[in-house]
Amino acid sequence: MNQPRRPSKSPASLGPTTLSAGVLSIVLMGDALIYVVLPINAETFGISLIWVGVLLSANRLIRIVTYGAIAHATTAYGIRIATIAACIGGATSTVMYWMFDGGWALLAARLLWGLSFAALTLTTLAYAIADRDRAGSRVGLSRAIQQFGSVLALTGGAWLAGQMGPKAAFLFLGLASFAALPLALALPRETGKAPRAKTQWLPKPQLLDFLFFAVGFAIDGVFAMTITIILADLVSYEAAMLGGGFVLSLRRIGDAVMAPLGGMIGDRFGTEISLFLSTFLVALGLAGIALGSVYFGACAIIAGRAAIAALGPATVAKRNPPDQVMHRMATMQTWRDFGAALGPLLSGFLLNKIEIPVIYGALVAMITAALLLQAFRRGKI
Repeated sequence: MNQPRRPSKSPASLGPTTLSAGVLSIVLMGDALIYVVLPINAETFGISLIWVGVLLSANRLIRIVTYGAIAHATTAYGIRIATIAACIGGATSTVMYWMFDGGWALLAARLLWGLSFAALTLTTLAYAIADRDRAGSRVGLSRAIQQFGSVLALTGGAWLAGQMGPKAAFLFLGLASFAALPLALALPRETGKAPRAKTQWLPKPQLLDFLFFAVGFAIDGVFAMTITIILADLVSYEAAMLGGGFVLSLRRIGDAVMAPLGGMIGDRFGTEISLFLSTFLVALGLAGIALGSVYFGACAIIAGRAAIAALGPATVAKRNPPDQVMHRMATMQTWRDFGAALGPLLSGFLLNKIEIPVIYGALVAMITAALLLQAFRRGKI
C-alpha cells in the first residue's frame, strides 16, 4: 500500500510542528479581529446586520462540506505545499476585507478564509502527530502557539481599528500575515508517493466522531452563544457583556495553558482515558451551569475543552493506521464544526421555549451518551 508523503526531516523533530503552528497563528489574526469589528461597523463595510451573520458563519459552513476534499488534496500534493497555499490564501482574505465592500465580495473573502483555515488545521495536525508516541504533547504545543496571533489581533488589532479605522486595521494585519510565508517555505520537503484515494466531501462518521460532534455542539455552539444570556440573569446587562467576553477570551488562554498539559498527561497515562476524563470534566461543567454554579461550570468547560483540543487528534492518530490518519482527522473536524454550527442555530429556536437549566441538562445527557458509546465501543474505531 502506498504511504502518504512524509517530511524528509525526522518526525521526532519539533521544527515542523512549531513552524506550521506559527503559520496558522499569524494568519489567524484577520479572522480573530473580524468577530470584534464587523458587528459594530457593518455600515463601514456596506452591509446589513443580516449579512454580518452570514459572513461570520460562512467560513465554518464551507469547511463542513470541504474537509474531505481538502484532506485528499493535501495528501496528494503534500503537506508543505498545502500549508504554503493556505498561508497565501489566508493572508489574502484579510487584505480583501480592506479592498472590498458589500456582502458578496466579503463573502468571497470569508469562503477563501474557510478553505485556507481548513487546510492549515489539517496540516498543523499532520505535523504534530508525526510522532505518534508523543502526539498529545506535540498537538498541545501546536495549539498553544496558535493562540498568540489571535491574542495580538484582539488587543493590538482592536486598538488599530479604533485609531485608524477598521478598514486600515485589516490592511495592516493582512500585510503582516504574509510574514507567515517564510515560515511555511521553511517547512521540510516531503518524500514518497501520495496514495490514490477517492475524495469524500462528507466523510462518514465513526463512534469517536459523535463525541466530537457532541463537544462542538455543546461548547462551541450552545455554551458560546448562551453564556452572556446566563450572566445577564446574575449581573447587569453591561457587566454580562464584559463577563461573557472575558469567559470566551479565557478559551484562548485555556488552549495556551491546558492543551499542552492535557497532551502531556495523555502521553503519560494514555490518550483514551485522558480524553474520557477531559470530556467528563466538560459534562460536570455543563451540569454545574444547569444547577446554577455558573462560574465553576464555565471554568470546568474551558479546561476540559482545551485538553480535548490536544487529546482528540492524538486519539485519532493512535486509533488509525498512518495512511488513514489525514482522512480520519478531516472527519473529526467536519463533525466538530457541524456540531458547532448547529448548536447556535437550535439555541436560537429553543431559548424562547425552554429554560436554560433544561437545555444544559440535555447537553449533559448528550455528552454522557457519547462517552458511554466510547466506553462500550468494543474495539470499533
